[in-house]
Amino acid sequence: MKPPDRRLVLALATAGAALAAWTGLTAAGLWATLAPAERQTLAALLFPRMALLGLSGAAALAGIAWAVQRLYQRQVIAPGRLLEQARLLLAAPGPQPQRLTPQPPGGAELDALAGAIDALAGQRDRLREDVAQQVAEASHSVQQEKNRLAALMSELTQSVVVCNLDGRILLYNRRARLQFRALSQAPALADGAELMGIGRSIYAVFDRQLVAHALQTIHQRLRRGAASPSAQFVTATRSGQLVRVQMAPVRDPQAADDGAALGGFVLMLDNVTQRFEEESLRDQLLHGLTEGSRSSLANLQAAVDMLGYADLEPEMRERFLGVVREEVAAMSRRITDLAQRATQGLKTRWPLEEMLGSDFVTAAQRQIESHCQRSVTVEGADASLWLKVESFTLLQALTYLAGRLVDEFDVKYLQLRLQRAGLRAQLDLIWAGQAVSTETVMAWELDPMRFGSQSTPLTVRDVIERHGGEMWFERERIRYQAFFRFLLPLASEQEQLDATQAMHHESRPEYYDFDLFQSGEQASELDDRPLAGLSFTVFDTETTGLNPSGGDQIIQIGATRIVNGRLLRQESFEQLVNPGRLISPASVPIHGITQDMVAGKPGIDEVLPAFHAFAQDTVLVAHNAAFDMKFLQMQEASTGVAFRQPVLDTLLLSAVVHPNQESHRLEAIAGRFNITVLGRHTALGDAMVTAEVLLRLLPLLQARGIHTLGQALEAAQATYYARLTY
Repeated sequence: MKPPDRRLVLALATAGAALAAWTGLTAAGLWATLAPAERQTLAALLFPRMALLGLSGAAALAGIAWAVQRLYQRQVIAPGRLLEQARLLLAAPGPQPQRLTPQPPGGAELDALAGAIDALAGQRDRLREDVAQQVAEASHSVQQEKNRLAALMSELTQSVVVCNLDGRILLYNRRARLQFRALSQAPALADGAELMGIGRSIYAVFDRQLVAHALQTIHQRLRRGAASPSAQFVTATRSGQLVRVQMAPVRDPQAADDGAALGGFVLMLDNVTQRFEEESLRDQLLHGLTEGSRSSLANLQAAVDMLGYADLEPEMRERFLGVVREEVAAMSRRITDLAQRATQGLKTRWPLEEMLGSDFVTAAQRQIESHCQRSVTVEGADASLWLKVESFTLLQALTYLAGRLVDEFDVKYLQLRLQRAGLRAQLDLIWAGQAVSTETVMAWELDPMRFGSQSTPLTVRDVIERHGGEMWFERERIRYQAFFRFLLPLASEQEQLDATQAMHHESRPEYYDFDLFQSGEQASELDDRPLAGLSFTVFDTETTGLNPSGGDQIIQIGATRIVNGRLLRQESFEQLVNPGRLISPASVPIHGITQDMVAGKPGIDEVLPAFHAFAQDTVLVAHNAAFDMKFLQMQEASTGVAFRQPVLDTLLLSAVVHPNQESHRLEAIAGRFNITVLGRHTALGDAMVTAEVLLRLLPLLQARGIHTLGQALEAAQATYYARLTY
């Protein structure tokens, strides 16, 4: 409930005191003019009627209070609300569909004033549209280049991250996001978002001194006149992964006279953990072969030298021949083992990739037709299937089998068929003609694949094993057809979603913010930094109940980030939490989270460190933040995780910029700002709405002279609602 306005209370008290003073002075003056006899007569008349006089005075006071309140509503409250709406209209980012609606009793004059403000706002909106159109036309080519860059970066298979000189990430592509997911210490919880994000520091992954050394190397090469300087280093991350990094400079366009001036740097990342392990194993094999062969060769040389003596006794000759046979057999085993392991390395060299099934079938159709000079048809290729395959070797296997069919059995008709088979995909290579024996098929499966004069040590079985799949041969006697059937892995649901989103331009997330090239580390304290230059983590929690001190627990955390005045919707955190206790039945209709939904989910001791990493180096923001922060603080002792960064509360900030409004609930504020509320009472949904509200509040705070974080915190603590505790 909104507290009574102190100005109204003061006005009423002043009016009452004035009425009492006027009545007292009038009575005293009248009493002084009366003779003693008249005073006795007046007293005799009035004293019995004092109750009536008191009621009359109270009625007069009530009438005056009513009049003062009406006057206050008309002359103070209504103009104040109109002023707040006018400021809101002034700070709106674009044309505002809602116009000013002063609260009654506003009067005809206030209505006319609102109409005049609306007319001015309409003119302003038309001017804005005209200017926006001219700016859009002027910057069309620039935006086109940005879109091309975003599309190019999105499709690159190389992981690319661009940073400013302070190490703040201002651009990254989808492959880098997947790379950082693999580098995360909690990939199932934070999904790598605690490491990768616009405005985040690259030093959360790489040692600052290592990056500084690489930058120094680039500076030196630039000063020596190198046209395309770069630096490379290999480092181990906190998660134990080995990453090779190539760094290239981003020249500062404002420093054309100094070729060594940098505005930032580009990092190209490659996770070489598996490659390093394979190379280490290969080195061990080569070392073992070399050392073992050296000993065997020495023994062979000694045996051959002894066998050269003509007078060697038969028993000794047989012994030396045995040495030769043993050493030759040992060398043969070592070489065979090395060849097998090398073939195994070849089978596992290429990573599996997500590929649309219909695209793979189309590619196979073209390649088989080109190689075998036969027409290939496609039957029932499921367009919704995403395969997880190594397309090059799998196409080789299909082409090889089709070639053997054409060369040895003169097959005229070939067909491809792709469909779902449970948790796998079923790919058939179908033909009609002479029957093929099972023995022949097995021989084809085990022979190294050959394509004309070219060959590969891989076999069809190697390719199938590489995919963790199966292959067999079947006949369809009714249709006089036969086919090879391949069972192949499907991409996971998340991989299919990621791949599908990457195909559509509308779904491509924005992973860049070039304005961060202009930002830099400031020596001043955080409280003195401008609000517009801060990074925010806007979060919300859902809980088992409303009493954190009474044992209620967090059951969901949702958060999003605001960097450089932009809401980064793609960089979000959302996680259900197993509270270790029953969820109150009364709270389930509010947040919709049931006991079954949190069963098997990680506990708060796992989730809170991941959220802490996600919110690192940012200002926390929540609506009614005292409630959410109390739940986080209650977990400090058990998790060892403490949130020490500043906290802004949109409820308090709304009370700062709109002191005359009746309600500061999240829905009411969103309604005033014309923000669409989606996913209310889900942690991430509320965090998104709160983030939108904060973006609308920032210019209104600036209009009131509140520019820094310290000023915002001080103004928020001065409001009535800052007294709320939990």
